[in-house]
Amino acid sequence: MKAREGDLIEAFDGNIFDVKGLVHPPDRVIAFIRFTPDPNGERIRRGTRYRKVYALSERYELLRRKFPQYLVLDPVFNQWLCEVPVEMVKRHYEPPVYLRQLRRRSAPGGLERQALELMQLLRTKSGVKWSALGVSGSLLVGLHTPKSDIDLIVYGSQSCRAVYNTLTSLVQDKSGSLKSYEKRDLESLFDFRSKDTVMGFEDFVRTESRKVLQGRFHDKDYYIRCVKAWSEISETYGAVRYRSVGAAKVRATVVDDSEMIFTPCVYKIDDVRILQGTYTGPLREIVSFRGRFCEQARNGEEVTASGMVESVETKEEKYSRLLMGNKPSDYLAPVK
Repeated sequence: MKAREGDLIEAFDGNIFDVKGLVHPPDRVIAFIRFTPDPNGERIRRGTRYRKVYALSERYELLRRKFPQYLVLDPVFNQWLCEVPVEMVKRHYEPPVYLRQLRRRSAPGGLERQALELMQLLRTKSGVKWSALGVSGSLLVGLHTPKSDIDLIVYGSQSCRAVYNTLTSLVQDKSGSLKSYEKRDLESLFDFRSKDTVMGFEDFVRTESRKVLQGRFHDKDYYIRCVKAWSEISETYGAVRYRSVGAAKVRATVVDDSEMIFTPCVYKIDDVRILQGTYTGPLREIVSFRGRFCEQARNGEEVTASGMVESVETKEEKYSRLLMGNKPSDYLAPVK
């Protein structure tokens, strides 16, 4: 199965998972549980009620308690991950396929119509092809509500950068339909995110207020995920080995932010100082597989960051990186 970031998969037991990353074992898909059948759930699809599982800690707890068969100590990534065996996948939901279906509908309504309008705006202004775009999130699996966000995907570096530049221009146009988050929006977002990622409100506002991959389209929240094209992915499962070698809080300077818009995002760093933790060696980069850490820092900025240190080993080289997003204490923020 060729699954990638932004896809969703449904298992035969009814659970629905969101796919994480671009590299997977040949017989399993790394994907975290997102919707689970629940008689008390608030979302209904074809007569079945579902509950959405939000925080990463809540997802792990649900897996340990009810679905331990999906928890795997992955030998390549060297950590406990949620992995769905390919033979247990009932359906694979792909954002570009859903977008094609949506475009063929005569009169889509509600959130579907708004998602299509935003996608049409971005496509027209950026000049990217329809094939480089997709619709993800709860819409993709028919479990959206009137309060759901518009969750879009852009594929391929060139298309992603074109859409990102377009978003930047559209958000700067205060008379347009796209708006960056205002303080009241950020307060709500902070209340939601702080359950899963601990950060001071002042730092949160400084980082989130300048992002354009998230914001408001008319009366709806939107989030746009940038994902590399398959042709740009050279890594295969097992070709690179990852090993946790400690934890660290660091202070460093960002020297290359060219991968900040992608999921996973990467920030190349220099002038690294270890402030605390169990790791004391050199670090090359800060990485996260969580979209909330995209656009978090810029070239030349001095940042503080906290996370798990991984040793990364290929046939050609070995280096260390700071991985964020596995614990609520993980964070990245520019120094004031």
